[in-house]
Amino acid sequence: MKKIAIIGASELQNPLILKAKELGYETHVFAWQDGSIGETTADYFYPISIVEKEEILKKCKEIGIDCIATIASDLATVAVNYVAKEMGLPGNTIECNKKSTNKYEMRKALLANGVPTIKFTEVESSNEIEKTKEMTYPLIVKPTDRSGSRAITKIYKEKELKEAIDRAIENSFEKKAIVEEYIDGPEYSAEGITYNGVHKFLTITKKYTTGAPNFIETGHVEPAGLTNEMEEKVYKELEKALTALEITNSATHSEFKITSNGEVRVIEIGARMGGDCIGSDLVQISTGYDFIKMVIDVASGVEPEFKVITEPKVAGIKFIFNKEDLEMYKKLKEEKPELIYRESQISEVGTHNVVDSSSRFGFYILCANSFDEIGWLFKNE
Repeated sequence: MKKIAIIGASELQNPLILKAKELGYETHVFAWQDGSIGETTADYFYPISIVEKEEILKKCKEIGIDCIATIASDLATVAVNYVAKEMGLPGNTIECNKKSTNKYEMRKALLANGVPTIKFTEVESSNEIEKTKEMTYPLIVKPTDRSGSRAITKIYKEKELKEAIDRAIENSFEKKAIVEEYIDGPEYSAEGITYNGVHKFLTITKKYTTGAPNFIETGHVEPAGLTNEMEEKVYKELEKALTALEITNSATHSEFKITSNGEVRVIEIGARMGGDCIGSDLVQISTGYDFIKMVIDVASGVEPEFKVITEPKVAGIKFIFNKEDLEMYKKLKEEKPELIYRESQISEVGTHNVVDSSSRFGFYILCANSFDEIGWLFKNE
């Protein structure tokens, strides 16, 4: 029996654990012990934090793992690629990891490789506002090394800049922030898989957010409804971006916007599946492809198979932010329960403010024959 190491034990990682077991792998899961579901679904669980890459490597050598993987976590990819390199297993390089998990290094790599980008700068203190003098407002400020909409702020005037930078630096692991010009237009992501440096795209996701100033995701829908011509244009630009980041063996989640002039502008790229259940659930619902199996295949050095195993449908996910969202969910569950594919445990709404993706109250995943069946859930977004 082949042994797979999985970094992370949360609900977002559990589909990977279950799929690996279904495929006959012995699962060895590493995470901080906090009662997460993966602690019990794994064959073997090790209470080692995902940031302790040296300890994870030591244990993986002792176990004799055949492959290592994670989904939906930038932070977990650091340990994945470190262990893969040290043990001669398929993965991305350490340089790729640096470029795909640090927003400033990512922008530099895109710029150096001719991928259209916007003005940006890195700051270590709010006293470095002078670096932004040549930039055009509005601006986006965010930590260089965090995901999940943490500490993202859109600002319109210089007087707002100091507070936004301080907040971003406070939330950053390396205590740095990136300031960049705001890109106008609707936001999307492209979900893909890369094997031995060859990039393949599976689908495009339409993103819905709270808007300015924090842009917390309220939902996602697949397919995104773009024309075939625009999809081809998107994939052409993103292929250049993935190559610029030196992604060779992993899933890919590329966030981008389409401007009013029809230009494709990269926002961020992750060398992993999209979070928010995009990679783990929405992709298979909307395409019929077993995306999680593809991730395991690539980690095992096996070329992924593009085989439709389920009938493609329209997929969506809605997050609970407030009591109105909860009432919409209850109404759907009562009137059209067949549209609900899966749901999370929903915590008591209103007990705190939603400040980022991790503080939302729950979610439910939708599966429909057409967007019209679920479109009313996204009408105000």
